[in-house]
Amino acid sequence: MKQLFAVLVFSLTSIQSSLGQEKIYGKVESKSHALEFANVFVPELGRGVVTDSLGQFELAQLNSGKFKIEVSLLGFRKEVLEVQVPQREPLKIELESLDNSLDEVVVSGTMQEVSRLNSPVPVEVYKDGFFKANPTPSLFESLQNVNGVRPQINCNICNTGDIHINGLEGPYTMVLIDGMPIVSGLSTVYGLTGIPQALIDRIEVVKGPASTLYGSEAVGGLINIITKKPDLAPVFNMDVFGTGWGELNLDLGLKTEWGKSVQSLTGINAFYYDNPIDNNGDGMTDLTLAKRISVFEKLSFYRKRRKSMNIGIRYLYEDRWGGQMNWNKSFRGGSQVYGESIYTSRWELFGNYQLPGSENFNFQFSANGHDQNSVYGNVEYLGQQTIGFGQFTWTKEAGNHQLLTGLAYRYTYYDDNTPATAGISLDENKPSEIHLPGIFIQDEIRISPTQSLLLGARSDYNSIHGTILSPRLNYKLSTLDQTTVFRFSLGNGFRVANVFTEDHAALTGAREVIFAEELKPEKSWNVNANMVKNFYTDKGTFFNLDGSVFYTYFTNRIIPDYETNPNQIIYANLDGHAISKGVSLNSSFAFPSGWEGSLGATLMDVSFEQEGVMTRQLLSERFSGVWNVAYTVPGWDLKIDYTGNINSPMRLPLLGELDQRSAYSPWWSIQNIQLTQGLGERWEIFGGIKNLLNYTPPANSIARAFDPFDQGVDFASDGSVIPTPDNPQALTFDPTYMFAPNQGIRGFIGVRFTILD
Repeated sequence: MKQLFAVLVFSLTSIQSSLGQEKIYGKVESKSHALEFANVFVPELGRGVVTDSLGQFELAQLNSGKFKIEVSLLGFRKEVLEVQVPQREPLKIELESLDNSLDEVVVSGTMQEVSRLNSPVPVEVYKDGFFKANPTPSLFESLQNVNGVRPQINCNICNTGDIHINGLEGPYTMVLIDGMPIVSGLSTVYGLTGIPQALIDRIEVVKGPASTLYGSEAVGGLINIITKKPDLAPVFNMDVFGTGWGELNLDLGLKTEWGKSVQSLTGINAFYYDNPIDNNGDGMTDLTLAKRISVFEKLSFYRKRRKSMNIGIRYLYEDRWGGQMNWNKSFRGGSQVYGESIYTSRWELFGNYQLPGSENFNFQFSANGHDQNSVYGNVEYLGQQTIGFGQFTWTKEAGNHQLLTGLAYRYTYYDDNTPATAGISLDENKPSEIHLPGIFIQDEIRISPTQSLLLGARSDYNSIHGTILSPRLNYKLSTLDQTTVFRFSLGNGFRVANVFTEDHAALTGAREVIFAEELKPEKSWNVNANMVKNFYTDKGTFFNLDGSVFYTYFTNRIIPDYETNPNQIIYANLDGHAISKGVSLNSSFAFPSGWEGSLGATLMDVSFEQEGVMTRQLLSERFSGVWNVAYTVPGWDLKIDYTGNINSPMRLPLLGELDQRSAYSPWWSIQNIQLTQGLGERWEIFGGIKNLLNYTPPANSIARAFDPFDQGVDFASDGSVIPTPDNPQALTFDPTYMFAPNQGIRGFIGVRFTILD
């Protein structure tokens, strides 16, 4: 018996000795938050442990050596790393959420910071990595793979455009920078370029009217560009790329400290393209030539009690032109060689100041000046616009109520050399000045841990059109774990139109602009139902469905009439109603194998009714789809991105019954592929092919491109075009028959360099 006991003691001692005295220990977290119940597993030993409430773990009785460990948790991407035992210091393991956007802090829906999951207003979030999958030289182009959002190029020659949300034109979309209405008026056409993408942290998209909080222009939705916070931004980052067409784009970001109380974030965007190309043989440039420089500066001030104060400034200068291949600046404004030349000089100032004291009072402000000197052939357009904006808000939490109230004031000055600012006599100049004071209130009521109700109302007084009211209601219902979220929205919107600052067609070509009446503000009512469902599997797969049904009803809709008279654009309020309705579905996914991405589709109808007849809106697709699929090659730090979009036929503006061009566009798709190779912690090289299918619109998209000054066109006394043997279709020069980019297939290559700290 004593011998057996001795054998057992010896065996246990041997086992204990063989297990060793070392350990693996540390903490698992995500975005500085501890993760409980994360699995830490050593495959070769078949042993593991689960993290505690502080995210900490310890796996003891190990021998010295190298071990591969796997760290996993439902809803997060599995992390695999090698550990040297014994350790010199505790491990700090960061897990990445399979859908990073779910926990993003958003501000666009309610003007208050709240996680996207908890927001009663559906907000889509796109991080900077989304746009790196298909690098572009401007914000305008970078939105081409966002579901329900389409950059619409409105001119074949100068390539200016606007951003459509759910089929509604650019003037119905409000573009904000850090919550401030910077991009509006003239800049809806000419100011969407030059925002340094190196400084963009994320872009938030709200679809549907947001006029209660943001006032006029936020009828179709809003796009809020959130710049990086200086304390979280890299010390330096550079992104430069070029294409086979000769385009060069540079983005720089630099973080500095000015003493102990100020942090500075500087951004520079430069773009250069000076290579006329005419692949479709119409005698006009396929892509507008441009030289652009934009400088951005953001200052963040340290203050007592963590009160915020930020100031941002930006300056943009751009020189762009398109036209006949032999055009140069000596022909600018003349009638010998046709060219569209636009000089844009623009400054912007915006910021916020949180007032001292225990209450949450905040003052936000912005101002911008836009000077445009442009010619369209021999037609000159000179426009100046200045906008000032101030907003004072107060937030208060009272029980289950989160209150927000505010006072806002907006001043808009606009002057140009068109009849829009002429007085009684055309020789008289009368610039437009609009004062728009407003007041709004919002109450977010937390009914229960799974339900919330948002009520809001706004009243604005337009110095020309009088008082306009905008109410809203949002309801949110979710499961306790928030894997399923339902949202319902009901709201009102309004918009005051300025034709010459919003519609490029009013300036270019040979059409005369006619105002049939004094334009009244447009009004709309919108209903939106949204449901989000998230699926997680034990094997680390994530799948998400995000579906919406939307319906918007417009009165006083302003729709340009291109068809009554091919030589005119007639503007009037619609004597009837217009609708925008449809369904959209987004899906994002991530697999442990390295596949991840998103898919989206929108089916919609945008039409207007007049005299009992429903007519489909011009340049509005019935169906659109987008995708962004990526694969990361294990062990290589190599990522492959495949992005693209597809659009169904849309109705196009013809020049009369004899115009033989197609009344509808075909199905069309722009697809891109990119490879990105990481080189250490600081460098990345990337390259690929844009427009893989080499899709471009028909070569005859510009009517009478060979006669841009209509020298061979005969007109009747009423201004209509007379068909002749040389002009049997009774056409005039017109570049507005445009639905897709003229730029064909091209390669690109670039490099990124980042210093984090």
